[in-house]
Amino acid sequence: MPDLKPDPKPDLKPDPEILDGTDPPPSWQIGAVHRKVDAMDRMRGLARYTDDLKLPGLLHAKILRSPHAHAKIVAIDASRALARPGVHAVVTGRDLPTPYGIIPWTPDETALALDKVCHVGDGVAAVAAVDEDTAIEALDLIEVQYDVLPALFDPEEALASPVQINPFAKKGNLSKDVVLEFGDPQAENTAADLLIEGDYFFEGTTHAAIEPHCAVASIEPNGRLTVWSSTQVSHYLHRELAKGLDLPPHQIRVIQPPIGGAFGGKSEPFDLEFCVAKLALRTGRPVKLLYTREEVFYSHRGRHPMKMRFRTGFDRDGKIRGVQARTIIDGGAYSSFGLVTTYYSGQLLCAPYRFAAYRFHSTRAYTNKPACGPKRGHGSVQPRFAIEVQLDKAATALGIDPIELRRRNDLGSNVTTVNEFAVGSNGFLECLERVEAASQWRRRDALPYGRGLGVAGSTYISGTNYPIYPNDMPQAAVQIALDRSGRVRVFSGANDIGQGSNTMLAVIAANELGVELDDVRVLSADTDLCPVDLGAYSSRITLMVGQACQQAAHRLRGQVCRAVARRWSVPVRRVTLIARQALDLEQPERTVPIAEAFQWAEADDGLLGAVGNYDTPKDRHGDYRGGTIGASPAYSFTAHVAEVRVDEETGIVEVVKIWVAHDCGRALSRRIVEGQMEGSAYMGFAEALFERHAVDPEHGGVHLGPSLLDYRLPTFADTPEIESLIVEAPDANGPYGAKEAGEGPLHPSIPAIANAIYDAVGVRLDDLPFGPAKVLAAIEARKADEGAAGRPAYKAARSPA
Repeated sequence: MPDLKPDPKPDLKPDPEILDGTDPPPSWQIGAVHRKVDAMDRMRGLARYTDDLKLPGLLHAKILRSPHAHAKIVAIDASRALARPGVHAVVTGRDLPTPYGIIPWTPDETALALDKVCHVGDGVAAVAAVDEDTAIEALDLIEVQYDVLPALFDPEEALASPVQINPFAKKGNLSKDVVLEFGDPQAENTAADLLIEGDYFFEGTTHAAIEPHCAVASIEPNGRLTVWSSTQVSHYLHRELAKGLDLPPHQIRVIQPPIGGAFGGKSEPFDLEFCVAKLALRTGRPVKLLYTREEVFYSHRGRHPMKMRFRTGFDRDGKIRGVQARTIIDGGAYSSFGLVTTYYSGQLLCAPYRFAAYRFHSTRAYTNKPACGPKRGHGSVQPRFAIEVQLDKAATALGIDPIELRRRNDLGSNVTTVNEFAVGSNGFLECLERVEAASQWRRRDALPYGRGLGVAGSTYISGTNYPIYPNDMPQAAVQIALDRSGRVRVFSGANDIGQGSNTMLAVIAANELGVELDDVRVLSADTDLCPVDLGAYSSRITLMVGQACQQAAHRLRGQVCRAVARRWSVPVRRVTLIARQALDLEQPERTVPIAEAFQWAEADDGLLGAVGNYDTPKDRHGDYRGGTIGASPAYSFTAHVAEVRVDEETGIVEVVKIWVAHDCGRALSRRIVEGQMEGSAYMGFAEALFERHAVDPEHGGVHLGPSLLDYRLPTFADTPEIESLIVEAPDANGPYGAKEAGEGPLHPSIPAIANAIYDAVGVRLDDLPFGPAKVLAAIEARKADEGAAGRPAYKAARSPA
């Protein structure tokens, strides 16, 4: 029999207004190990992804893409393509002229280029044909006349150039500029005992989801349009389709089938969704468009390249005084989430450490490259790399252990950051303690030359405090219905992109209603059937949608417990729901099957259904322009230790192991949380050593490696052992105290590896990735510098590894 004691954690009970006399449920599902609710369908090959959809009369579409990085479109002639047998329609930018953008203040792209193309791979025209081969052949028959323009690939050059890249830009090639100052960091740094200055570069990276983007559109005789898409933001796609197609929203339905990974790369509308919709409207037949892998790379929306200059002042005891950051952000051709990225590059740096004063100046520029956007850990992975290396440099200069220096600067719990964000629970100190113990950190000084340990910490948001477009409606909503058979149906607009959000909802519903996970069916991400949810971004779903689900489930729990209490003639507080039964807490031998309990409740109250809503508290930020961006109901905290082995002769870095301690508030499903921690650490490790999303300016801006063969990613053989250490510091704003676990654990991997490389061979690598040639050059430069200065070789006292 499961433990029947109620959850002992204080101040985390559901809203008293929905208790209805019942006590909180025993946490018999919370914190257990669960199989994902869709795992068996995926493992057995039964899951139907977007490309698996085959509708009667289906046409296939392809997009003609620009070979030029920057050019005016003088003329497009599609007559030869339209004359080809099997071709049913061609559309161009003139058919979809309305500009759009995921951020409502920056609608600066169209589904297909109107008057100019802004990067290699920009869409120019789309063809619908009887099959893919015919569509591809038709693309070659479309004649486009271009007037090639100067292309700008460097953000600083673009900012200084009179040549404007984006035709909708309001200030030349300036996408966004943010300057915020809190206190007087210049004065603090002038008075500091130690000033660390450094220049850092973070190369762009892409998401590399297994499933390429895909969309299918179908039009009904009454004009109703259905779009199936591998999107992670069904609601925002629905809004933008209505705008771009000039259709009323009630005439559009968006469905997200099972998705093969996203990591932020599918968190906004793309050209293919507009194209299949327009072609379906034009032809009256369903249309499918599947990106090639090359198209995925050119559509991009991945991690922004950033050039960062940091000045950080310290007292002699290691306390941080002032932080000054100047960041140049390469945004590519379009805004995407760039407005938010620019703020995140500075706003999310102010924890887990306390700063006496802080200033950041971040500038995002348009360039003739594929547009950058949100990738796992959006906007804050790059500056986290810089500040954590700064801290390590300070620890070395001051002779303070790197973990101890971080302890001395811990922000604490229930505090306000220097930029006026309210932070609730904070398990960062425990994270440091856990990785210190697990890695046997104190052996660091005994490691031989070529072996090293590095540490880094971070924080991340559990959802952004405000929606992408301003409104007063809830950020999340869930509907739950109970069936007489003992089954539970959960309706949620949230997008499960592999992170397990459907399983999270099932766990909460099962825990509240006393059923097993197999008894819960979650229907999600269908704009016709489910309440509005804003999507899978900024690690918002567990906290926000989880709260809404808990609220709805607890209301139904109250109804069922009251019905049972009436029939047993006992106080409702004596009734609990657990293990598919209702049970008397004072006479545990008295039980009734959960199906019968549901029937009693339906007899008393009628059809059993409830809704739950969640909106964020509005007291989480300061009152200044930009103060809302980066504010969150709760923050997760993370610490990593990485162990590396560096070959001095080849420059090859082997990451032996990464220890990941993450404060997720409360682990609702332990195996899924561990999986998110390990996946995050893996992605950070890959960005540190392997990944580089870049174009070749000397060859017209073509991508250097737009395939999974050329774009370097670590295989199983390359991947280090990763040990996940769950830390639980419950937060009152999360369901059962839960916070995010899907993005925060990525941030420390990169600087922890950088700091471990320094510990191993004494070289600082301040630009990414850390490839063998770069490492070897740094080692040779260090040796030459030591020889010229007459200093002993780094770690000379150590024996070789």
